Amino acid sequence: METICSPNSGGTKTAEVCNADWMGSLPRRLSTLPLSNLAIPGSHDSFSYWVDEKSPVGPDQTPAIKRLARVSFVKKLMKKWSVTQNLTFREQLEAGIRYFDLRVSSKPGDANREIYFIHGLFGIRVWDGLMEIDSFLTQHPKEVVFLDFNHFYAMDDVHHEYLIQRIQEAFGTKLFPSERVENVTLNTLWEKKCQVLIFYHSPLAMQYPFLWPGDRIPAPWANTTCVRKLILFLDTTLGERAPRGAFHVSQAILTPRVKTIARGLVGGLKNTLVHRNLPVILNWVKTQKPGVLGVNIITSDFVDLVDFATTVIELNNLLLQGDRALAKC
Repeated sequence: METICSPNSGGTKTAEVCNADWMGSLPRRLSTLPLSNLAIPGSHDSFSYWVDEKSPVGPDQTPAIKRLARVSFVKKLMKKWSVTQNLTFREQLEAGIRYFDLRVSSKPGDANREIYFIHGLFGIRVWDGLMEIDSFLTQHPKEVVFLDFNHFYAMDDVHHEYLIQRIQEAFGTKLFPSERVENVTLNTLWEKKCQVLIFYHSPLAMQYPFLWPGDRIPAPWANTTCVRKLILFLDTTLGERAPRGAFHVSQAILTPRVKTIARGLVGGLKNTLVHRNLPVILNWVKTQKPGVLGVNIITSDFVDLVDFATTVIELNNLLLQGDRALAKC
């Protein structure tokens, strides 16, 4: 019987060995299904494993936060709430993450047009992140990624054109042009030697064939600190998922309120909200099934704290149950 993960040379199955090439290791039947029908692990604020305390506060923050940040220790506290991942892009890819939530900005006072990742504080240059992803893809030619550029700050048309040019330079022929969602299968991508789908939440996406419009990948946001409300929201929005025409992101994340941050100021996001709630969120993931109206992309904070990626990937085994039942007859 085909399985999604294969053992390493020592005969033991490890998440790292399996998940670096999990798409290429899928049973053949699953590689013919639309990617919108598969379960795909993703990360929230994927780039935020490193933020620069010495940089200005980002334009995504309120004027009040910017004023507070003039006090020296405030940025150190901000960092505790801005970082939502421990793993670099490369490490996330090796762990099996294939969807990346990307928020970008120009930097005040920067003389050139460079674009940076942003979540309260500035992260690494977008170009450096793209290069890291491209390097992995070159070494793993059957793996496919979704790069979702969904928030832009302090960017005019010149900045956008520069960023789009850099995306094209980074991935070249790996870019898969916008297409009917139902036509996007792993087999199709492999035949065309494409590995990257870029979603660009800006009207400019219509001008470039390799940019997918943002409405093709809705990502409903619960905006709650309550894990019970989050689970209810995830179930409700899955029930409202369109049967065709779009991918779907289930954001399995909790969002701190001002009072949440005030109460857990020193502890930060991970210790205040994530640690105690991730097991509940993972249990919800385990109850899901991919398919036309099932889960598709699921994102989480701190994807390394639990066996998140492997749990999502293994949901794809459920799509083979009909085949197994027939094989027994």
